[in-house]
Amino acid sequence: MKGKIYFGHPINVYDTELEAILLRRIALCFPGVPIENPNQKRHADGYKRYVDFGERGMEYYFKEVLPDCDTGVFLAFRDGAWGAGVFAEAKNLADRGCVIWQITPDGVIFEVNLDSVLVLSVAETKARIRTVSGEILPY
Repeated sequence: MKGKIYFGHPINVYDTELEAILLRRIALCFPGVPIENPNQKRHADGYKRYVDFGERGMEYYFKEVLPDCDTGVFLAFRDGAWGAGVFAEAKNLADRGCVIWQITPDGVIFEVNLDSVLVLSVAETKARIRTVSGEILPY
C-alpha cells in the first residue's frame, strides 16, 4: 500500500482517549502506512472553505482528502449503526475499489461489506453527536 489509510469516525470521538487508542491500534495493524485523521485543523479549515464557497463541506473530503487514500478504517456507533458522513466517506473509497475496514470501540478490525451495514440519516447521525443546543454528546 503506497497511499494512506483514512480513519473515518464520528466527531464525538475526536480528541478523546478512544480516538488515541484506536489510532494506535490502526497503526499496529497497518505498520508504516500513514493514517489520515480528519480530526485536524487543516481539515476543519478545508471543510469550512467549501461551505464558505457554497458547496457541501463533505465535498472537501471527497475531492481533496480521500483521493490520496488507498483504504479506510471506519468506526460505527456502539450499536453498529454507521453515521451518514462516515458511511459516505467509506462509500467514496469503496466505489474506487478500495477495501473498507471497520474498527470496533475495543479495537477489533475486520473487512466490511457496506451493503450489510445500517446507515443512519443525517438527522439521526446529528442526534447521536450533538444536543439541540450544539453540545457534543459522549460517544
